[in-house]
Amino acid sequence: MNSFEEKTIALTRKIVSNNIWRQRECFNLIPSESTPSLLVKMCEIADPCGRYAEHRTMKGQEIYFYQGTDFIREVEEEAQEELRRYFNCTEVELRPISGQMANEVIFKAMVKFINRGRQPGQPVRKMRLVLNNDLNKGGHLSSQPMGALFNYVEEDPATGKERVVNFPVTDSNPYRADLDKLATLLQEHRPDLIVFGKSMFIYREPVEFVAKIVQDWPDRPVLMFDMAHVLGLYGIFQAPFAEGADVVTGSTHKTFFGPQRGVIVGRFPKGSPYRKLWLDIKSRAFPGSTSNHHLGTLLGLLMATYEMNEFKEEYQRQVVSNARAFARALKEVGIPVEGNEQDGFTETHQVLIRVSAFGNGIDIARRLEENNIVANYQALPDDETFLEPSGIRMGVQEMTRFGMKESDFQPLAEFIAEVIKEGRSVKEEVKKYRQNFLEMKYCLQEKQATPFAAEILSSIIPNQDFVNLFIDSLRAVGNSTNK
Repeated sequence: MNSFEEKTIALTRKIVSNNIWRQRECFNLIPSESTPSLLVKMCEIADPCGRYAEHRTMKGQEIYFYQGTDFIREVEEEAQEELRRYFNCTEVELRPISGQMANEVIFKAMVKFINRGRQPGQPVRKMRLVLNNDLNKGGHLSSQPMGALFNYVEEDPATGKERVVNFPVTDSNPYRADLDKLATLLQEHRPDLIVFGKSMFIYREPVEFVAKIVQDWPDRPVLMFDMAHVLGLYGIFQAPFAEGADVVTGSTHKTFFGPQRGVIVGRFPKGSPYRKLWLDIKSRAFPGSTSNHHLGTLLGLLMATYEMNEFKEEYQRQVVSNARAFARALKEVGIPVEGNEQDGFTETHQVLIRVSAFGNGIDIARRLEENNIVANYQALPDDETFLEPSGIRMGVQEMTRFGMKESDFQPLAEFIAEVIKEGRSVKEEVKKYRQNFLEMKYCLQEKQATPFAAEILSSIIPNQDFVNLFIDSLRAVGNSTNK
């Protein structure tokens, strides 16, 4: 056996081992992850995954610069239409390949937009000031100067730092904005751009409150909502366009059912003074930020959006209900839960716990992982450094999709408490409990999906024996799941 064969076998076995561990033996509670359905995965490996489809609007026409793109053009147009339906919006830009890229496209477009009246020879100005959420209080990294905002906002000559101010939070609940202070701050600073959205995200953002304050300003700020974590909860959690937002960005693989991509959606009707901003967003998506926009995952996104539009309301209700049930169960077993109990602790898929009484968050996250409970450590608002986090951040979206209901989170909370409070090993018990939640919901079920998956696979690998083996393997897994 040569080195190539040995490495292929070794890697294959590691892949299989990791798949079994994450898909059949673990409770996946990281709030920024999810498992796509079988058909979404099959879309990702279909022929478009190796193709290009660069295009841009020129003289009122959409011009494609590669041949063989008719199918993917249809996919992109249909995905746009399905997402307009999901968001109830007018505009969709699909080419960002991550949520962070989607945010950077907006920041680039904002600089172009605010310079729209610049005369030749005049210097290009950056955004004068941006309002966002503090990184230490849950703000997303991509909306910070150290992230995608870098280079797009002016520097304060007095401090040498970018001119960014943060939403003020209440003294009693650092996860909620202080609206009185926020009103004063808006009048004082008059930002060019306001970025809503967080990565530590348990409550609604004050979009409507801000929109009403700024609506009559002569050059009001653009209102952007980074919904990366809550894109799949659009509507039941918050509907930013109905509240006055201009543009929404997000990742398509956290609470949304899709593969790992980004998306930008907007409400810029004809006649809007911000219509030019949308044209700048499109040009900054291509050619300004990306060339190949990963057509396999684009095809997967269309399939995932079919699923979201079909199962949206049922899935969303279950996610929020599960998160609140999980939070209550954790509190009942003696784990301190962040947020206000009277508000149900959370309005999203996320549950935040404080573990400083039991150890460092990094160590506890590792102990949970060793017991097949995968979550991530989190610095809470009063922590001095991310290196000594007090919290663990969890999300229920993936396990909701694998069929967990409210009462199912009580045993899971008990396992977590045993690991955190008592240092007990519960790995085998957790693995056994996970066997109850192996079949994915809110999509075509295995019996319906398998023939379609096999048909896609046979078109990629025209070997019927291989396809038959694939179908038999899927049926074997399904039979073992149902026992």
